[in-house]
Amino acid sequence: MDHQKIATFFMFSGRAMEAMNFYTTLFDNSEINKVLYHEDGTVLHAIFTLNGQTYMCIDSKEEHNFNFTPSISLFITCETAEEIDALYQKLSEEGTVLMPICSTPVSEKYAWVNDKFGVSWQLMLITSS
Repeated sequence: MDHQKIATFFMFSGRAMEAMNFYTTLFDNSEINKVLYHEDGTVLHAIFTLNGQTYMCIDSKEEHNFNFTPSISLFITCETAEEIDALYQKLSEEGTVLMPICSTPVSEKYAWVNDKFGVSWQLMLITSS
């Protein structure tokens, strides 16, 4: 695995493995690369890739007064209407739709959702002009 200097890092509360398993099913060229566990089986530290991009995550043992926020999101460019529709359906299931699929000045299909883990995703159909 080629190491990037900057990687997105997620802090989950007991659902890191579930999230990684879910995310790696959504994109080609994705896998869970390395997982270290706490004694109780939660994730101490993990590295995974989504479409070749490296991410890291942990399960926090501490309770926090914060979670993920839409002020930072993962922005996905989709090449087909079928791709954006499928990602929208899977990511919004058990999540929250912030903006349903619609036409915008920058794309004929755009959406914004928080998934079931609270991670925010923007989806945009790119079209060749």
